[in-house]
Amino acid sequence: MQAINASIGFDAKMWRQDIRGSLAHAAMLAHVGIISADDEAAIRQGLAEIAAEIEAGKFEWSEALEDVHMNIEARLTERIGEAGKRLHTARSRNDQVATDFRLWTRDAMDGLAAQMLDLVRALVARAEEHAGTIMPGYTHLQPAQPTTFGHHMLAYAEMIWRDRGRMLDARARLNECPLGSAAMCGTGFPIDRHATAKALGFDGPTRNSLDAVGSRDFAMEFLAACAICATHLSRLAEEIVIWTNPSFGFVKLSDGLTTGSSIMPQKRNPDAAELVRGKTGRMTGNLVGLLTVVKGLALTYAKDLQEDKEGVFDSAENLTLCLAASAAMVRDMQPNIARMAAAAGDGFSTATDLADWLVRELKLPFRDAHHVTGKLVAKAESMGVDLSGLTIAEMREVEPRITDSVFGVLTPAASVASRRSYGGTAPDNVRAMVAEWQERLA
Repeated sequence: MQAINASIGFDAKMWRQDIRGSLAHAAMLAHVGIISADDEAAIRQGLAEIAAEIEAGKFEWSEALEDVHMNIEARLTERIGEAGKRLHTARSRNDQVATDFRLWTRDAMDGLAAQMLDLVRALVARAEEHAGTIMPGYTHLQPAQPTTFGHHMLAYAEMIWRDRGRMLDARARLNECPLGSAAMCGTGFPIDRHATAKALGFDGPTRNSLDAVGSRDFAMEFLAACAICATHLSRLAEEIVIWTNPSFGFVKLSDGLTTGSSIMPQKRNPDAAELVRGKTGRMTGNLVGLLTVVKGLALTYAKDLQEDKEGVFDSAENLTLCLAASAAMVRDMQPNIARMAAAAGDGFSTATDLADWLVRELKLPFRDAHHVTGKLVAKAESMGVDLSGLTIAEMREVEPRITDSVFGVLTPAASVASRRSYGGTAPDNVRAMVAEWQERLA
């Protein structure tokens, strides 16, 4: 029973939040006259000494005391006597753990949101540097249309910015204080929950004591935000894995972000990217795990909720690593500009530009232009050339009205420059968007 019941093996991580909550609770108890000023001063001093013990690694955690709350309270009573026993007046471990857990998660959210901002800055910096660097764009991982490396970086900036927004939105909903809800129905003591909430940096107290101790959707939302961000990082990591493959050769990572092989001396394995990609699975699993734990719980508190923390701790720790690794790779990778430019013309990537030219210049309906372009692609493919390698005479065998001006749209550079619609890949667009990002980030 002790082995299955104890949570101190993982919830000791919340000791700072537990002490912070206890300090606020003690101050409130003294303010409303439930405990004396002397007792509050002794509690404050005792908790400060316990914090120093924990920081120094001298605190002895006991599995027999089950959790972080009872370990700290028992040590406090040992140090200051009767005053320590009065600390738990008008609260329960149910509202105490709900408060500690919200405080811990809120701290994690703040740190992760700052890291996301750092990654966006890195992406925008690379976009500014490579606004005009042409590279192939893909759909289905097949050559589609030319784009620019800068535009590609800004696509990830948009994703991570939304991830940051999700994290901050979740933080806003989390920011209500359960302390004072007691076991489930509140307390008969004349406490001041608004004062406690304010002292702990919450917007206010929770409005329903049953919901306060029995709900963990703030943790679910945090895990969802982590899983979505991790998924975006995984997509970037996958592209880095592809781009660093010599068959693509689009970017190179330095030795500090790659590893060698135990038997193949030529290898430069993108292990940082692969680990970012791999850790996404555990973060998705943590979300599904908590959803599954909570889905069948009647109100209010049940011991099942002890299973709410390890996944949250794990996702926070691993997303921290993934964001740090991703920002490092974005800043480190060196694009092979010539290789990307050469690949940008593969697979008849300017075919859409040819179809658009037929619509603009010859007034063909788009579906007819699409059909003509398909025939020209087939012709070029059979001859072993790209579209710009066809002569005017060869093109006119398919559509007699084609003129020499068509060659102005058949290069990747011309294709990229033409995509000037808002949000498009034209270098001038990318530079303008970089300026918008820089203003936003400032």
